[in-house]
Amino acid sequence: MPKRYPFDYAVVRVVPRVDRGEFLNAGVVLFSSTAAFLAARIACDHKRLKALAPGIDTAMIDSYLDSIPKVCAGTADAGPIGALAQRARFHWLVAPRSTIIQTSPVHSGVHHDLEAALESLFEKLVRSPEG
Repeated sequence: MPKRYPFDYAVVRVVPRVDRGEFLNAGVVLFSSTAAFLAARIACDHKRLKALAPGIDTAMIDSYLDSIPKVCAGTADAGPIGALAQRARFHWLVAPRSTIIQTSPVHSGVHHDLEAALESLFEKLVRSPEG
């Protein structure tokens, strides 16, 4: 039986107008301290986002979202946050904030393949039903 790893995850959301409380799921961040795993899967459906906020700057949103996998990987282009320990980077990513990019509450799970868990969560929680 393969080893199962506990993990925490949060859904990344684009909130064009915080005052309206409407959001679009745009990714998933998954962390397992047991497996030393921190990764994100990000994709913003511009058509759906424009339906919520017709005038939104999608290039700006994409630039914000593109930084999340860099922070997860701890690369140099992630800035000072990228230099933090893996656990600290995860907690920074999922900290509550009132900005255009937010995360859901953190949820937990267990899986033997964390990449597969991340992909499954992404497909279930982010990918639009029509493809």
